[in-house]
Formats: sequence, structure tokens, C-alpha cells
Amino acid sequence: MSPKRSLGQVLAARAGRRARQGVHTAVHHAWQWVQRHGEITPHTPGRRKFAYLGEGACIGFPVGSIYGEPWISIGDHTLVGTHVTISAGFVPGLDLGPDVIVRIGASCSLGRGTHIVGHQSIDIGDDVFTGPNVYITDQNHTYGDVHVPIGRQWPENNPVVIGDGCWIGTGAIILPGTRLGRNVAVAGGAVVRGEFPDHSVIGGVPAKILRSHDKENGWQPPLRNDPLMSLDELAALSVNGLEGLQILQDKLREESKARAEDGTLQEEAG
Repeated sequence: MSPKRSLGQVLAARAGRRARQGVHTAVHHAWQWVQRHGEITPHTPGRRKFAYLGEGACIGFPVGSIYGEPWISIGDHTLVGTHVTISAGFVPGLDLGPDVIVRIGASCSLGRGTHIVGHQSIDIGDDVFTGPNVYITDQNHTYGDVHVPIGRQWPENNPVVIGDGCWIGTGAIILPGTRLGRNVAVAGGAVVRGEFPDHSVIGGVPAKILRSHDKENGWQPPLRNDPLMSLDELAALSVNGLEGLQILQDKLREESKARAEDGTLQEEAG
């Protein structure tokens, strides 16, 4: 049995714990302050570098590699996560001509760690959402000369277009020449190249169409379940901010519970 600690040792240990707790709280508060004041918004000096940085737009801090800002346009109310790279050109300081190269529309959300690397033209529509660590580029190296390392061969550009309302899952790669229609869902980890129509679900390596919408017959193959709520209801909830998100969270929890109970009843019946 260890000897009983003296009152002084007890008080010293208690003071040490309180000091560590105080330092912990101070560090986290300081980091939140740094993140809040390091954001790039239309009301910070960093906005002046961009071709356009819309009202309500925000680039989270810490940022990734952002350069070629005069050829980058970011629409109103678009949110860019932390550690996101957005670049135009090979390196900072190049003259890339009169036209915008990377255009990101309004009300988009780019997940943490996403990379958008443009050299000729990347056009992302409105209301496009990405998961974390998505990679989008309009340039790739060629490999035709077998006597030269691929990394030293002259690259090729091919414009990328991502239509309004698309969702791009975590870790997806959008390669040069890709054209996504409106409201295309890209599965996480997909490697995408080519043209894909409106209202399709794509996935795989290389990506292919997994589900598409037909005006007469609806979704083919058919969806497994009816949606939790209509698009109008979702839009109404989004206007209500945190209160709307709480309502959505409660509905999802209720549906999960109902499905679990349904599954249990089916097992008992079987």
C-alpha cells in the first residue's frame, strides 16, 4: 500500500489539474478565435485578390493552397471548408489571361480537404456539395513518350463542367473532360471521366451510371424507399437554421427507430 499523501501533495495535485484544465480551455478558445478571424470573407482584405468573392461566402481557416485568385470566382453564400486547395495555374504569379479559370457557383459547400486545381476551365454550378477530400482537375500528364518520365511530359487540359445541384461523395476524383449534368450524385471514391446526364447516380472506377431518372417511369432501378420529406419541406427547414436541422435530426432518428423495430418484427415473423 502506498503511503498516505500529505495535505500539501493533495493540494498541489489539485492545483495542477486545475491549471491543466485552464490551459486546455484557453487553448481551445484561442484556436476558435484564430479560426474565426482567419476566415476569408467579403469583409476581409483577402477578398480583394479574387475575381469575385460573393456576399455571404466564406473560406474556412486554416486554408489549403490558394493561388491564382484573380482567375478564381466564388459565388454568393458558398462555404469552403478548412484545408481546401483552390488554385489556378501552375504556381502563383503567372499571367493566365483575361478569363476566369475556376468558377464556383452560389450556395455551394466544399468539404474539408477538397482540391480544385484549374488550368483552363473548371465551371462548378450552383448548389453543388462535396464531401471531404474530393479532387477536381482539368489537367493531366501525358504518357505517350516512353523515353521521358511521365511527370516531365507536357500536360493536357480538358475543361470540366459540374452542373447545378450535384453531390460529390467523399474521396471522389473528377478528371479532365468530365461533364456532369444537373443533380448528379457521385458515389464516394468514384473516379469520374466523361459525360453524364441530369438526374443520374454514378459510381465505381471508372465511374458508370448506377441509376437514372426517366420522365415516364421515374427512377430506374426504382428507389428502395420513399423520401423522408419532400424537397419543399427540406427547403423550408433549411430556412429555419438550427431549429430546422433539429427537426430533421429528430425525423431521421424516428425513422431509424421505426426501421429497426420493423426489422425485428420481420425476424420474429420469419
